[in-house]
Amino acid sequence: MRLVLFSSYVPFVHGGARFIVEWLEEKLLERGHQVERVYIPFSSDTKDLLWQMTAFRLVKIDGADRVICFRPPSHLLQHPNKVLWFIHHQRAFYDLWNDDGAPRHTRYYKALRRAIFQADRVAFNEARAIFANSRVVQDRLKKFNDVDSTVLYPPLLDPTVYGNLGYGDEIIYISRLGPYKRQHLLVQAMAHVKTAVTARICGDVPDGTYSQELIGLASKLGVSDRVSIENRWISEEEKRDIIGRSLAVAYFPVDEDSYGYPSLEAAHSRKAVITTTDAGGVLEFVIHEHNGLICDPDPEAIAEALDRLYTDRELVKALGSRAAETVDKLHINWDTVIDRLLA
Repeated sequence: MRLVLFSSYVPFVHGGARFIVEWLEEKLLERGHQVERVYIPFSSDTKDLLWQMTAFRLVKIDGADRVICFRPPSHLLQHPNKVLWFIHHQRAFYDLWNDDGAPRHTRYYKALRRAIFQADRVAFNEARAIFANSRVVQDRLKKFNDVDSTVLYPPLLDPTVYGNLGYGDEIIYISRLGPYKRQHLLVQAMAHVKTAVTARICGDVPDGTYSQELIGLASKLGVSDRVSIENRWISEEEKRDIIGRSLAVAYFPVDEDSYGYPSLEAAHSRKAVITTTDAGGVLEFVIHEHNGLICDPDPEAIAEALDRLYTDRELVKALGSRAAETVDKLHINWDTVIDRLLA
C-alpha cells in the first residue's frame, strides 16, 4: 500500500509527537509498504493560526492509497482515504481554555475558537476512521466534538532492546525538561526523603532555563549531592542502560495526553513508575500498588513513595514485573497498530 504519514512539527523540537510518526514509518517499511513522511512546520502563535490552518487544508496529496494524520492541524488535510491517529487538540482552545495562560476571552479569541471548532468538525467528519492515542484524548474528542474514536496505544520502536539490569538506588526521570513535566517535584521530594535514595533527571530543553532553575532549586534545598540534573538529549542506548540499572522511574506530567513513553520504557525494563494523581493519561497505564505508585502531587507524598521503594526491594521487583505484563494486557504492539490503521 502507498501510504503518506502527514503531521505538523516544531523545528528542532524532538519528542513523542515525532516518534509516533517516524517509528510507524519504520515499521510500515519493514512490512513492505511504500511510505512517504510529510511534515509541515506549525506555530501556536494565535495571530497566524487561521492562516496556518488554511495552509494545511490546501495541501494536496495525490497518489497515496491512504493518508494517516497525527498532530493538529494535519487532520485538516483533504483526502478521500484519510485516517487520523489523533494525539491532541489545539489545547489552548479546548481543555485548557479556562486555564491561566490560555488566550483571553475576548471577542476575537472567542470567534477564533468557534472557527477552530468548526474546522475540526468538518475534518473529523471527513475521516475514514479516528484513533486516539489514549482514553484521555478519546474522552476529549467526545466531550468537545461529539466524535467517537478508538483508543490505539503507541508502542516503543523496539521494546526488545530494553531490559532489567538490576536495581540500583537511583530514581530516574528522563523526559524533555519543562514546568509541565514537573521535574521540580522530584527535586523537592529529595529534601524530604529519609533513606539513601538518589535521583537523576535527564532531558533537554531548548533554552536551558528550566534546567538552571532545577539546579538552583537543588542547591537551595541542599540536595545537590543526591540529585543529578543533566540538560542534554539522552541517546536510546544510554537511556536503556540508565533505566535498566535504576530503582524505579518517575514521571510527573500535568494532565498528560497519553501514558507517555517513559511509562513504556520503564515497563519494558521491568521497573515501577511513580506518578501523580493528576498525571492524566499516565494513569491509564499505572495502577497504584499493582505496577507502580500513584501519589498526590506533593513533595512529601512523593518522598514517602521513594523511601518505600528504597526499603522494599521485593515490592520494587513485583511492581516492575506487573508493569511488563500490563503492556501485553493493553495490546501495545506494532501488529495491533498497523492492522487497525490499515483496516
